[in-house]
Amino acid sequence: MSDLTFGEILKTAEDTPEGLRFSVTDNWKQGRTAYGGFTSGLLLAAARRAMPDLPPLRSVLINFTGPVATPPTVSTRILRQGRNVITVQAEAFCEDKLCAQGTFSFGQAQESHISHDLSAPDAPSPDEVEDFLPPNIPLPINFFKNFDAKLIEGHRPFSGADRGYIRAWVQHRDEEVRQTPEGLISLADVLPPAVFSKARKLGPNSSMNWICNFLSEDLTSREGWWMIETDLTVARDGYSSQVMRMWNADGELVVDGMQSVVIFV
Repeated sequence: MSDLTFGEILKTAEDTPEGLRFSVTDNWKQGRTAYGGFTSGLLLAAARRAMPDLPPLRSVLINFTGPVATPPTVSTRILRQGRNVITVQAEAFCEDKLCAQGTFSFGQAQESHISHDLSAPDAPSPDEVEDFLPPNIPLPINFFKNFDAKLIEGHRPFSGADRGYIRAWVQHRDEEVRQTPEGLISLADVLPPAVFSKARKLGPNSSMNWICNFLSEDLTSREGWWMIETDLTVARDGYSSQVMRMWNADGELVVDGMQSVVIFV
């Protein structure tokens, strides 16, 4: 099958008795499985299509239980519908095996006298910083070609740095999905694991889970550019934990998350 954009994959999803069946083209793969942000976006798309009147997205919990190597079929169900919050579960099956599971909480805004924010660190504009991958380096993973990325601070993977930290401007090349929740969640996981900045040799990784909170109902940013950082907390015994944050171009924190990654280096 020829390469498809994320928007094309969402539009061509097939309704089946078991759920929505999505294509997985090679341009969305990393190794033998689909890119985790892509899989998360499919889970969210299935939930929102099954229940089109959901309130704004507030919280996401993703478990990557197996490789998404074949077209997944995603089923959805409501776990609980309260007065303010609706919780929906989406499960992706590849050849009858569970490969990913997402729990999404949607909720209406609540009145509160408390307001607190974490402003973005200072950064030059995207056109003032260099590409995340220098032009003379071949693309190491297929899915990365769907995004533009500019390195602001930190170190590239496998550079043997003292700190596991990356901060970058990132943008979907597919303009159709830039202003959608599915587009945002598929973008939020695009940076390599923070631990790889400390690695001194090449090796694969596998995300186990991903937890993120959506802190704004406005999921748009100027020209689709988002500032993303991933910061290593701990790495030992072949596993790492990292904090991940995402600010819009105006410096407002929109996504705050954490991820567990298996590392094979």
